[in-house]
Amino acid sequence: MLNQLPQGINPLSPDQATQFDQLIGTLSPVQQAWISGYLAATALSGTPQPVAAPVVEAAPLTVLYGSQTGNAKHVASDIAEAAKGRGLDVRLVDMADYKPAKLKDEKFLTIVVSTYGEGEPPETAEKLYDFLASKKAPKLDGLEVAVLGLGDSSYEFFCKTATDFEERLAALGATVVHDRALLDVDYDDYAPGWINAALDVFEPAVKSVAQASSNVVQMPGVAAPKVSQYTKKDPFLAEVTTVQKITGRDSIKDVRHVEISLDGSDLTYQVGDSLGVYFENSAEDVDAVLKALSLDGSAEISIGDKTKTLREALIENLELTQAYPTFAEKYGNATGDKALIKLAENKVELRDYLEPRQIYDILHEHPHDIAPQALVDSLRKMQPRLYSIASSLAEVEDEVHLTVGVVEWDAFDRTHFGGASGFLGRRAEEGQKVRVYVEQNDLFRLPQNPDTPVIMIGPGTGIAPFRAFLQEREAAEAEGQNWLFFGNPHFTQDFLYQVELQGYLKSGLLTKLDVAFSRDQAGKVYVQDRIRENAEEVWAWLEEGAHLYICGDANRMAKDVHSALLDVVKEQGGHDDEAAAAYLAELKDAKRYQRDVY
Repeated sequence: MLNQLPQGINPLSPDQATQFDQLIGTLSPVQQAWISGYLAATALSGTPQPVAAPVVEAAPLTVLYGSQTGNAKHVASDIAEAAKGRGLDVRLVDMADYKPAKLKDEKFLTIVVSTYGEGEPPETAEKLYDFLASKKAPKLDGLEVAVLGLGDSSYEFFCKTATDFEERLAALGATVVHDRALLDVDYDDYAPGWINAALDVFEPAVKSVAQASSNVVQMPGVAAPKVSQYTKKDPFLAEVTTVQKITGRDSIKDVRHVEISLDGSDLTYQVGDSLGVYFENSAEDVDAVLKALSLDGSAEISIGDKTKTLREALIENLELTQAYPTFAEKYGNATGDKALIKLAENKVELRDYLEPRQIYDILHEHPHDIAPQALVDSLRKMQPRLYSIASSLAEVEDEVHLTVGVVEWDAFDRTHFGGASGFLGRRAEEGQKVRVYVEQNDLFRLPQNPDTPVIMIGPGTGIAPFRAFLQEREAAEAEGQNWLFFGNPHFTQDFLYQVELQGYLKSGLLTKLDVAFSRDQAGKVYVQDRIRENAEEVWAWLEEGAHLYICGDANRMAKDVHSALLDVVKEQGGHDDEAAAAYLAELKDAKRYQRDVY
């Protein structure tokens, strides 16, 4: 300190030196550095300098989300808003837009991530997920983290991605400051409690580092969208105006073109977005269940904060199509059904039992006397189904169009239908009311430059968003070339939107149309085969800057198409396996390779 400087250097009196030492001892290193700079500037100028606030490095609460259907995004937004309401500095960032190398600079981190498929991370989270498992991952000592996972317990690898994220962060030195939550499809009931408890932990630490006013950061380069009053929690009651079968009489598929009016709402959408649909269960099937259980449908029950009749709740609010493990456990315990209780103890056997069944089947196979409220409490709330939007507002104005493949099969002496597809494709008639909302998808967008060529791969109902893309590009008079790969079983029965596509081909809007009708010849042919046949031209388009899009089945088609693309890059670009994978990864990072798969 100053008292210890050599004689003649310290110009202060002993009392002044002591007072100065006492002052310095109360200051942080940053404040001491500022004082030093201030005194030096004053000495050089001979006049007192304006006092500037010391620079304090910000350490916001970063909320990272990886979302496949939008649920994780919504929960992450709720966390950010709640943190903002507490006066915390907060950043809300999609994992797709996050640079993994920035992890080493984080101090407070919350992760919200879903799991899909066979325990896989959502596509938006793949880059960060892989980075954490690589040798490039940095030490994260000093990072405080809390993780919330979303999943579906009817799948084997429930919330695996969230567990993986937490374990990998902890292995790198991060401190888990709040117990992770692994939430099922009824996450809305439990997420708010976890959010408040997590923020109770983060709030004191975040505020102690920086008292700057909070600011939720939108995704880079994307303007904040207009927020509708109609959301997943408060959907719009829309009118179905058209339901038209677009496969032939002899087709093995039943695909319906559905048009819904958005008139009277403030709902808008962009091509690439999805429509969330709350369906109604079959009244006939509900009545059969009530009869099997000897229940009075007019009995009043509570669901959330509302009182309804049991029949109304079963039709409008509760899941009766998808079977899931927690129902077998809750219903078994509520009724004392020993077979279900025992089954619930073995996860493998339980999943095998549930896989071919709907809730209807289980109730018919295990009928019991049960109180109306106990039955309701055994069931989970209906979850909306998402459909890729098949129209452009520029073309259809206040409408939204969907391409719905009806799911149907026979088992256990009854015909089964998918919940939403059976409702929209078979039971909904003109004038039917349906609750809907728009699920924004900023990771499935046409290129901003209308001159950019695009390659679209969408077999079956995967054609939906590309119909919208073509409508949008026609309305915008975009000059970019458009190439569509489409596939289905038979040309005569399954060529969805054939007249429209051939019209676009004739007008020149559609530059190329390659089709694969798998069962019209002895050897089956799929879209991935057409891609390999056109390898040279596909490569040329990619090298010229084309954007690549895939929509449809995630389990087989999307993987087969990705494999075909790797073959194209290896064959035409002269790359080995590793370089080809890196090439496609770079396209993804540049948002030139986008997928909407399910």
